[in-house]
Amino acid sequence: MPPDGPIGAEPETPVCARHSDRPTRLRCTRCDRPACPECLRDASVGMQCVDCVNEGARTVRRPRTLAGAEVSNGRPIITQVMIALNVLAYVVTVVQSGSPMNNSRAGLFTATSLIPELTANGEWWRIVTSGFMHFGLIHLALNMAALFVVGPVIEQELGKLRYSAVYFLSLLGGSAAAFYFGSVCQQLAGASGAVFGLMGALLIVFKRQKRDISTIVVIVGLNLVSNIFTNASLLGHLGGFVIGGLLTLAMVKAPRENRNAYQIGAVVAAALLLGVMFVLRASELDTVAEVVLEYAETCR
Repeated sequence: MPPDGPIGAEPETPVCARHSDRPTRLRCTRCDRPACPECLRDASVGMQCVDCVNEGARTVRRPRTLAGAEVSNGRPIITQVMIALNVLAYVVTVVQSGSPMNNSRAGLFTATSLIPELTANGEWWRIVTSGFMHFGLIHLALNMAALFVVGPVIEQELGKLRYSAVYFLSLLGGSAAAFYFGSVCQQLAGASGAVFGLMGALLIVFKRQKRDISTIVVIVGLNLVSNIFTNASLLGHLGGFVIGGLLTLAMVKAPRENRNAYQIGAVVAAALLLGVMFVLRASELDTVAEVVLEYAETCR
């Protein structure tokens, strides 16, 4: 039977699998479908169509950190949000008090800082909100500078969810240590518990990565020693440091099998421990009259 077309005629040019109006003689080296230049991407061998590239991205396992977070160079969103909230809270107290250095006179500061006798009698929000209050500009600047430097490193290593857990439990760890072991007289405020928790986390991460930790040890040591000569809460700093370090240690040493379950268990255990500390201390100060009496006798 004679051919349909003239003898020697070239076969019809195929069209792009994604664009039926674009003839092409190019093909994907993975699926062998015709593809126009717009639909092809450079690959290790030849060129692949965008469908094959997307499929490969879904099937290839991405590298993970010690804690199980996907390796990423994204922005440290949580750290930036925490810095913004601390700065915003400070600005409000400055506006209310009319002073950048004596902002502790502001109504917001009084209502949210950790005052033990008020906290023990039901104002439990103070154990969290106090972590966003600061005594003056220098106090704020020191904490935010440390958070700006250390925060992104730990956020990248732990991932946003684990990092948030370490940050807030370190904050609570500082409040719990100062509340449980400290004096009923001391008014507490600042993100130092959370910041020291991140320093503890950085110490653990660097140690697990077999990196030099001497600089971190010196910085933490100097900060703790400086507490002796200032009004800063040594207990608050130590509490945050211990919780942040231990929680991060549990996260990076969790076995790959059931890693999430182990890490969730560590977070729950830390939260329960801190909760027990708050409840036990509050039970020692179980009546308003007793608290006021202790405060009047020892603090005035």
